[in-house]
Parts: sequence; structure tokens; C-alpha cells
Amino acid sequence: MSTMAHDLETLRDWLRYAVSRFGEAELAFGHGTTNAYDEAAYLLLHALHLPMDRLEPFLDARLTQAERAQVAQLLQRRIDQRVPAAYLTHEAWLGEFRFYVDERVLIPRSFIAELLPDGLAPYVNAAQTLTALDLGTGSGCLAILLAHAYSGADVDAVDISTDALTIAQRNVSDYGLADRINLIRSDMFANLGGKSYDLIISNPPYVTAVAMADLPPEYRHEPVLALSGGEDGLDAVRTILDEASRFLNTGGTLVVEVGHNRSATEIAFPKTPFVWLETETSSDSVFLLKREDLVAAR
Repeated sequence: MSTMAHDLETLRDWLRYAVSRFGEAELAFGHGTTNAYDEAAYLLLHALHLPMDRLEPFLDARLTQAERAQVAQLLQRRIDQRVPAAYLTHEAWLGEFRFYVDERVLIPRSFIAELLPDGLAPYVNAAQTLTALDLGTGSGCLAILLAHAYSGADVDAVDISTDALTIAQRNVSDYGLADRINLIRSDMFANLGGKSYDLIISNPPYVTAVAMADLPPEYRHEPVLALSGGEDGLDAVRTILDEASRFLNTGGTLVVEVGHNRSATEIAFPKTPFVWLETETSSDSVFLLKREDLVAAR
């Protein structure tokens, strides 16, 4: 790609070139952007320290030699190594919230993020002082969104990975939430003792064995632990449904993301009255249960 750097002068040149190469390489997207154009624009603006919402005024600006070398190297890693953009820039976004990420954690993406707080309003009283648990917190993104959505919430954020908790600690500190988000190393509920919560949310590993075998190279840069949900994708979901009622207060709410596994979940738990929550981009990826429903279904 270095030989091309001499021919590409303006941001417009580099944008066109990047989109062409991304298409030619048949890259996979889904870690913040969904197509080659948006991904190329994001990487270029980030590399050149330009505002993310101001591509147009800079399109005909020429890049310096140093900038061209830097951009060429960035695009090369995206194409040749298939590294997701978020790992190249060490940032990921959920709405207007920015999080530090690297290859120690799953890149933030969750339908639950779209539900906080309005989507849960019929089930969770936002005015009350909540005790909440984010099970499998990874980068800490959902715990942070939860603390923002419910100003009276105290949040426990749990993960089995010490690497993930290191990243979560950094993000929690960046948002000044160390006094409200308590990070705990635990395999699911194992280290939570006698704690109980008004709200438990979880975006657990739920990729099936078949889907794991077919993952594009980009997703193979992410921790297997954060993706693999066992043969049918429901290993973690079974544990959550089996144990959550013991950690929920009376009237407490459980919210769990299961991706494309709605039918498998309903078949595996035929007596459980799942409420499936609609988000802007899905209608069957997140279920909600009250504690009483969990107890009755046991």
C-alpha cells in the first residue's frame, strides 16, 4: 500500500481508495459501522484528529507525508490483519457514549443499550434508589449506561475476566463513576454471596458452536470467552435463569440479551413467560422477566 501513498493526496482520494480496498477485501463490519464507506470515513477522521461529524469541509484537504504514512499503515492493518476498527482506534461508541477498548474485551454492542432507560420504564421505577447488577460487564459499557440512566442506582458490575475488569475500571474512572459502580471478579453469580438486586441486566456469551465456527476473521480478534455460548448458545442463559431469582428482590426485574436465539430459548424453557422487548433494531433479541415469573417457572 505504501506505493499508493504517493498517488493519494487529498482526504477524498484516501476515502475513495479505502472504500475500494475494503470492498475488494470483502471485510466484515458490525463493530460500530455496517458498511465500507462509514468505516473508512471513521478511520480516516480518527487518524487525522478531525471531528467525527465534519467530513465534508476537509475532503479536498491534502494530507502531509507523515499523515499519509500513518493512514496507509492503519488501513493496511484493517485489510491485511482484519483487525476491527475499534481495536485500531481503541474506542467504541454506544450512542453518545465513548469507551476505551482493546483486544482484552468484547467490542461494545448491545440491544440493551437501546432500552436504557425508556424501554424499561414500564417495569423499572427510575425514580427509586436502585440496586443493579450488570452480569458479564466486559468493558463496563452497560454498567456505565445504567448508572447514567438511573441517577439513584448503585451498580455491581461482574466479570470472570481480570483483563476485562481492568478495562472496565478505566472506563468507569473516565466517567467519574467509581463511587457508584462496584467491579467484582466472579464467574456469573458465584462470588455475590448474599447480595440482591432490583434490576439485573446481562449481555452474556450467546454465539452457538456452529456460528462460532463460521465467524468472520474480524470477530476472531475478540475474546472467545465473551462470545461462545456453547453448543446451542444458551449455556450462560441457563445459568442466569436457574440462579437469578435468588439474587432478585421482590418485584425485581431481569433483562437478558440472547441475539438470534429467541426460538431456542423458548423451546428450552417452555414454562417461562418471556416478555420480548422491542428496540430500534430488534424485536426478539432481549427478554425481560420479573422475579415472580422466574420463581413460578422453576
